[in-house]
Amino acid sequence: MRDFRSLSVWKKAHRLTLDTYRVTAQFPADERYGLSSQMRRAAASIPANIAEGCGRSGDGELARFLRIAMGSASELEYQLLLSRDLHLLDAETYDGLYQQVSEVRRMLDSLLRRIAQGG
Repeated sequence: MRDFRSLSVWKKAHRLTLDTYRVTAQFPADERYGLSSQMRRAAASIPANIAEGCGRSGDGELARFLRIAMGSASELEYQLLLSRDLHLLDAETYDGLYQQVSEVRRMLDSLLRRIAQGG
């Protein structure tokens, strides 16, 4: 069992989730149960799956949950693009969140590679 709070990738994913909640709070009311809700779920799924994987036994289980987190990060990446194209996010906000999700995806990939190599 690992302490998920000590992982840099979890810290970055948690910050991304907080920022996603902050930004989607500004979306129109008619998106409350649509795109806003989907983005929040995808964002929160990333650090939640990292935490759950850390609470499981063995590297295989951790890797499985990290791959789920990677899928959620990819989902959020698309939802950010959609939000930008629907003019719900301005270019600067989109760029900042896109950079965050890209960094989280790179960090997840790196952690998955380390686990696959046995360390």
